[in-house]
Amino acid sequence: MVSIAMSGTTTPLPNDPAALKAIIAALQAENQKMSASLRAHDLLVQALRVRIAKLQKQKFGASSEKIEREIEQLELALEDLQLALAEANDPSPAAEEGPDTEAQAPEPAEPQETNRRRPKVSKDTPRERREYDPGKNCPDCGGDLRVIGEDVSELIDMIAAQLKVIEIARIKKSCRRCEKIVQAPAPSRPIPRSMAGPNLLAYVLVSKFDDHVPLYRQNEIFARMGADIADTTLVDWCGGAMKALAPLIEKIETEIMASDLLHADDTPIRVLDRSKSDKGLGKGVRKGRIWAYVRDQRPWAGKAPPGAVYQFAPDWKEDHVLGHLSQAGGILQADGYKGYAKLYATDLEGKSQFREAACWAHLRRDFHDVWTSTKSEIAREALDRIGKFYDIERAISGKPAELRLAVRQKETRPKIDAFRDWAEKQLTRIPGKSDLAKAFRYGLSRWSALTLFLEDGRVAIDNNAAERALRPIGVGRRNWLFAGSDAGGETLARALTVIETAKMNGLDPQAYLADVLDRIHDHMNNRLGDLLPWNWAPMGTVKTEAA
Repeated sequence: MVSIAMSGTTTPLPNDPAALKAIIAALQAENQKMSASLRAHDLLVQALRVRIAKLQKQKFGASSEKIEREIEQLELALEDLQLALAEANDPSPAAEEGPDTEAQAPEPAEPQETNRRRPKVSKDTPRERREYDPGKNCPDCGGDLRVIGEDVSELIDMIAAQLKVIEIARIKKSCRRCEKIVQAPAPSRPIPRSMAGPNLLAYVLVSKFDDHVPLYRQNEIFARMGADIADTTLVDWCGGAMKALAPLIEKIETEIMASDLLHADDTPIRVLDRSKSDKGLGKGVRKGRIWAYVRDQRPWAGKAPPGAVYQFAPDWKEDHVLGHLSQAGGILQADGYKGYAKLYATDLEGKSQFREAACWAHLRRDFHDVWTSTKSEIAREALDRIGKFYDIERAISGKPAELRLAVRQKETRPKIDAFRDWAEKQLTRIPGKSDLAKAFRYGLSRWSALTLFLEDGRVAIDNNAAERALRPIGVGRRNWLFAGSDAGGETLARALTVIETAKMNGLDPQAYLADVLDRIHDHMNNRLGDLLPWNWAPMGTVKTEAA
């Protein structure tokens, strides 16, 4: 007797056609329920995506600290749902590999939008060819086989990272004539008298400061590789590597801060403070800050390479900002932090250290908050009007400053002027204490700073360059929660300076740091500029060019 599995149980099939039809109907109903459940999951995934996107827009605004945890929880929930859907749908690898594979994915009953695409690997990725030969003779008749072609598919695999012990042997020789002992000098090490090689140090630094893997977790990873490297040793290695990189980091800071157009922003970072009570939630830590100062001329085809300088401060006092920017000048694009006010103040001759450029993205967020909470049509119109400014900016991104200025004067300025007239009229129609009125007053009070980009083609419409530079810290906070001390915060800032600047210049930070740590002790101070991220070339490339 044939049986059928239904709802987790096995039921024998009857011989009665009517009973069989009833079973089929039940199976169809169960299948419909499962399909509906999957569709409900999919809808929930999409809803979570939308919610996360909305929160991400606000992530770097005034309310960022309040929603950080909510974003994290939603992302985890989204990931779990996606895994559940992937398991239920059992997607075929054929969707990734393409038409050259034997297995073909079945056509879905209903078209579904997915984010699947064929994986891509770098052209430098090592390749291995494995041939599967059916032999020399036909399995049916025994005749000789001849090659008529081949079917080729690709499989991406991963070879686990391996530690290597390099034995450095310096051969001693003596002269047969004068008995002089001759020996090659010991090669320099990134950290004197340390066993850590440059590639290992680069891995530890990037893992900690870019991938946000704490040192105790790295200890566990190395243990799986067969190496017992104590946490304290890893700490010493990080300190030694950062000391070796200090001259290079200082040179990066000097180069970036000399720019006459800087983006600036800051974000909070929790710092362990043993002077405070450790009893109760939120005790035993205090709030420090990390500032990012960014030079990015790519939007207007400038010649200076991009870079970011990070500075740690134990609190939010203006003295820190004034110190960071004491030797700088020109145009500063930032938010409305009051600590910048002295930098914009004019002297008796009407001159100031910086001209202020404000951020339209901050103003847009204020209107977006009002619209999401009240569905105000006025807020919606404000968003639409500001969106048109951004449409123009997207069209001129990467163009020379002169062209950007000409387009802004012709297309953007009339829209900006119309926005101001409209905003002033709205203030007479809405309650003066409402959030919407506050948003309008904020924009009008900073009008000259908001419209500076109409006078200089180099100035951006917003401060997103600095906000992007701070995103690694927001990601890192989820893993390391707080810095162990002020010194730890300063180390984090210096490490981010060299790593993020390398990334902004299109470099693999691990490969870059490994090469720099291998060469920096043998590099004279007057040649340190060769190791800057925008000037750097791998040692092999340098030798080839020299030859």
